[in-house]
Amino acid sequence: MSDLSSTTVAIVGGTGPQGRGLARRFAMAGVPVVIGSRDAERAQLAAATLAEATGRGVTGATNPEAARGADVVILAVPWEGHAELVSALAPSLAGKVVVDCVNPLGFDKQGAFAIDVEEGSAAQQARALLPDSVVVAAFHHVSAVLLDDPEVADVETDVLVLGDDRDATDLVQALASAVPGMRGVYAGRLRNARQVEALTANLISINRRYKAHAGVRVTDL
Repeated sequence: MSDLSSTTVAIVGGTGPQGRGLARRFAMAGVPVVIGSRDAERAQLAAATLAEATGRGVTGATNPEAARGADVVILAVPWEGHAELVSALAPSLAGKVVVDCVNPLGFDKQGAFAIDVEEGSAAQQARALLPDSVVVAAFHHVSAVLLDDPEVADVETDVLVLGDDRDATDLVQALASAVPGMRGVYAGRLRNARQVEALTANLISINRRYKAHAGVRVTDL
């Protein structure tokens, strides 16, 4: 496993359920973490709470500040406003590996469903808006509930990692595999992110029916 102790990960949207959960797991794995938020005070409060809970150094900052000081930036934000936020952060994300874990989903009385994205997927939209960054898609199917539960020691799931840059996808696979129980699996080029994002709607249906926190496992690897 790669030594990630000198790789700083910023999580844009780090005060939300998924972002906070990922921050917890990376911090526990010894990865330096910066929680980003629109509100610096809110980010710092979340970071202080997480640092106390994990015994690790976690800091908080505004989204642009967090992005500028990181090597890898994870976008863990709602689909609504995704394009606007990514565009605004483009200067701060230049030269960074940007991991998009956003799922374009809608909800109605029948449950969750995938939303068509003009660029093909949220990750492809991010790539179009971030010409000076390397965009990778990953962490779409990891339960926020399990990630942020201090009683859960191992998060048993595979993380499908997609991208067009081998060094970047290798790095994100290593980040995923640093979390006990989790494994990063290369799943193709970024053009294949659409079906990976959409699969989240199926998992939501599974979890609602079986009252579970199901993820994905790839066999025969």
